Amino acid sequence: MEGLQDEARICIFRVEDFTMQKFTLRQRLHYRFENTLATGTGAVIAWLAVLSLLIILLAATLIHVFDIPAAPDEPTSWGFWEGLWNSLMRTLDAGNMADDAGWMLRIVTLFVTIGGIFIVATLIGSIGAGFEGAIEELRKGKSIVIESGHTVILGWSPKIFRVISELVVANANQRRPRIVVMADKDKVDMEDEIRQKVSDTGNTRIICRTGSPIDMDDLRLISMNEAKSIIILSPEDSAFPDTWTIKSILAITNNPERRKEPFHIVAELRDTRNLEAAELVGGDELCVLPAPDIISKVTAQTCRQSGLSVLYSELLDFERSEIYMSEEASLVGKTYRHIISAYNDSTVMGIRKADGRTLINPPMDHLFQEGDKVIAITQDDDTLIPDKEPAAASDASLIVGQHEKITRPEKTLLMGWNEKGVSIIRELDNYVAAGSSLLVICDHEVPEAERTELAAQVEHTSLEWRQADITTRRVIEAARPDLFDHIILLCDPDMPVQEADARILIALLHLRNYAELNQKDLSIVSEMRDVRNRSLAEVAKADDFIVSDNMVALLIAQISENRDLAQVFDTLFSDQGSEVYIRPIGQYVKTDVDMDFHTLLEAAARKGETAIGYRLLRYSEDAGKAYGIVSNPVKSERVSFAPEDRIIVLAED
Repeated sequence: MEGLQDEARICIFRVEDFTMQKFTLRQRLHYRFENTLATGTGAVIAWLAVLSLLIILLAATLIHVFDIPAAPDEPTSWGFWEGLWNSLMRTLDAGNMADDAGWMLRIVTLFVTIGGIFIVATLIGSIGAGFEGAIEELRKGKSIVIESGHTVILGWSPKIFRVISELVVANANQRRPRIVVMADKDKVDMEDEIRQKVSDTGNTRIICRTGSPIDMDDLRLISMNEAKSIIILSPEDSAFPDTWTIKSILAITNNPERRKEPFHIVAELRDTRNLEAAELVGGDELCVLPAPDIISKVTAQTCRQSGLSVLYSELLDFERSEIYMSEEASLVGKTYRHIISAYNDSTVMGIRKADGRTLINPPMDHLFQEGDKVIAITQDDDTLIPDKEPAAASDASLIVGQHEKITRPEKTLLMGWNEKGVSIIRELDNYVAAGSSLLVICDHEVPEAERTELAAQVEHTSLEWRQADITTRRVIEAARPDLFDHIILLCDPDMPVQEADARILIALLHLRNYAELNQKDLSIVSEMRDVRNRSLAEVAKADDFIVSDNMVALLIAQISENRDLAQVFDTLFSDQGSEVYIRPIGQYVKTDVDMDFHTLLEAAARKGETAIGYRLLRYSEDAGKAYGIVSNPVKSERVSFAPEDRIIVLAED
């Protein structure tokens, strides 16, 4: 016990000894001086100004007190104020003392000049360092953005360039549009990449800031409360991207400084299993886009209907006709059948009810009520205007009778494998008839447990698996691709982007060559990770439409501009409700006869379907004419359809 008490006394003594330590005045002044300099360039300039003033005052005082003459032949002195001014001039410019005469004056002005040289040199250096520091701070991208009505993009991925490009087009008719990008990336690097890959930003200004989208302090920099919409992109280099996305949503919605009005947040997810967690965090303020799930659904639809991906790309691209909504009082009380013919330059596809429900291809006798909105494909938001004159009558003599729908089992070849494979197979099973089959050929073995679980989830499709290199000609010939109705190519997720796309290109070239040698047409849809490789893939076959993350970027841009479109696309991509179908036009109207689009509208309406366009197969290899896809045609224009042409409709099945 005594030892502990002695140790305690020693500890107390040491603390008291430390607190009794005395500092000299010089040490205290030096400490304060250091603290002042540490505040920045302004403090350095202030100290230099004080030192310069002291030198000038001292020189002027010496000249005045000792009555130092301005020159040997001049008995009068400059005096205090004139000495003050001349000393200041010699401080700023050493050349001013060249004409000084008299040793007393020369000694004083030499003292002033030497002090001035030191001060000016230090001042110039400090100002230069200050500017460099300011530029460095700007380069860090940590300054506050003072904007309102802007679009915020959080995170960085290859999709950002297409998202920005689409927003630039959408904002072309807006006043002072702004896009603010925040990512954990160097500001200058972001600006350089955007400048390189988005060549024309029009009247839209792109503002970049460096910061973490999950840090509330960093979010203060981007005027989040003044933004019209917030886009959260899933990071490419994260092992758990969805966790990062959900934390970003949480940082926005639960920010203590957030606005009272609801946000409009569009977030990308990688795994549908995290969808519920994201929706719990974001609530009604959030539109979630599970990217792999969307691509899986579009791939499943596109592989069965050649040209469908081109149509989706047109509907999602702001540079072409896209989907808009508008209230129209003059249509209240009218049936949907009347409404689809009321627009000559726009194509109606559904109704947005006043209670928030979205009806795509509703019954033809459905009444348009007050507060409802027309959903239509049109050139711009100001072109969705009904015609003042009554619609032209359709030619009933050109409409053919009902055709019985014939269903048969389908064979699908899936080459390659990634996380979308399971979803694609499940989606395909919703469309095909019983007795259908699917062969999977991939480079690596899919675990037995995963294959067994997937086989139990499909009802209409039998599955077969082979492990082989999909870029090998021998493997492709052994699979007999000409015996399959549909062929799907998927990228390898474990390879670098360009290498994975190169393997798809090689497989496409082999398939195209096989088709030419066997004089067969193959229906192929391929996935690519870099949209820039699409033009290379089209060399293999112009009709090989490619589904990639580019479609997700287009979808993000569309919903960020209008959140109501989320329900529209959710319905179109789903196997429930009405979807897009591309069908032989001979099942609806007579061919090789001139007709307007009103006749196609009537032919489809008699089957409970909405016609939204057509495809001319004579242009199926012409990229300049969208491979023959015509969405939102002018209804008064007359067209003659060939037997191989197609009509594009919204239908239940």
